[in-house]
Amino acid sequence: MEAEKKAISLLSKLRNEVQTDKPIIRLADKWVDTDIWNQYLEHEQSLLDESDGEPHWFFSPWLFVECYMYRRIHEAVIQSPPIHDFDVFKESKDENFFESQESIDALCMHLEQLKPARDLHKDQLKDELFKLLQISLWGNKCDLSLSGGKSSSQKTDVMNSLEGLKPFILINDTESLWALLSKYKKTAKPPVVRVDIVLDNSGFELITDLVLSDFLLSSELATEIHFHGKSIPWFVSDVTVRDFNWILEHVRSSSQKSMATCGADWENHVKMGRWIYHDHIFWTLPHPYCEMPQVAPDLYAELQKAHLILFKGDLNYRKLMSDRKWEFTIPFHQALCGFHPAPLCSIRTLKCELQVGLQPGEAERLMASDPHWLTTGKYGIFQFDGPL
Repeated sequence: MEAEKKAISLLSKLRNEVQTDKPIIRLADKWVDTDIWNQYLEHEQSLLDESDGEPHWFFSPWLFVECYMYRRIHEAVIQSPPIHDFDVFKESKDENFFESQESIDALCMHLEQLKPARDLHKDQLKDELFKLLQISLWGNKCDLSLSGGKSSSQKTDVMNSLEGLKPFILINDTESLWALLSKYKKTAKPPVVRVDIVLDNSGFELITDLVLSDFLLSSELATEIHFHGKSIPWFVSDVTVRDFNWILEHVRSSSQKSMATCGADWENHVKMGRWIYHDHIFWTLPHPYCEMPQVAPDLYAELQKAHLILFKGDLNYRKLMSDRKWEFTIPFHQALCGFHPAPLCSIRTLKCELQVGLQPGEAERLMASDPHWLTTGKYGIFQFDGPL
């Protein structure tokens, strides 16, 4: 109880700092990333004129203060043993999974019916890959950080909604993904075809990513999948290793036959080393991804081993784009600012005021018909950057 009181008092202090535009202060904990965060704070300070004083909440880069807020929430918990490893967002993440049971069961049933996917005809294989990519895209709507923690579960059968949602995909580079993966499936394929997925939300979205990953293995489009999650609770619904293992366990122990079968297969993928989970601290730092080679060269080297990297969701897109106010027509490759560890694709529904790679006039047409097109999650993209 004393630990809870301490954590609540630190969170109250944080809330007051945010609401009253106090200076942004150094982290006081002794976590593995504390020094990197404090160095970044010094960097933000160095960008200001002397007359500006210290960085403040209302006048600092939005991406930085948003990440900093979640890191301070973590600080409040880790400074309050014995609840130092408590995930303040766990309850809402678990709830999202339980409320989406019907959709999850329908997805698992569909996946089981496709097996063995390696026997599918080429056109059917491509068609099913595109379907599961689209399901993974629209699964990205389930984001608790944007709903203020309110329910964002998936209660409709997403399988039957795909055709009606196609017009809302503003950029669709799935043909490039197919060209890349099917090239490796042909006779001269390397012994390992590695696809990395930089995860976003737990709950239903994670299930859609796992279903896609299982299909990539069973269709032999890939031989191993590497998942990248967060090392601390982050942006309410982001996946941690505990969420990842919890979901596998709950799918396996489901009373629904198709879910239980999928869960057993998924746990076996982990056991056999076909699915590998990573959670580097870089993913919960405020740096844009173009700085990864300097800040986390080990992670950059790891990503270079992939044949394809899928980046899920808005926060990943913002960090890929350095969260700058780009023109809507700037090419994606240019806006990545030199971040090219391997062929990569952003899969996101639009929930922030940032989008590149559109045709001239397209953003203006969208604005005229739907003034909130950038932030409602109604539109989606598959945006690919491959070898030049």
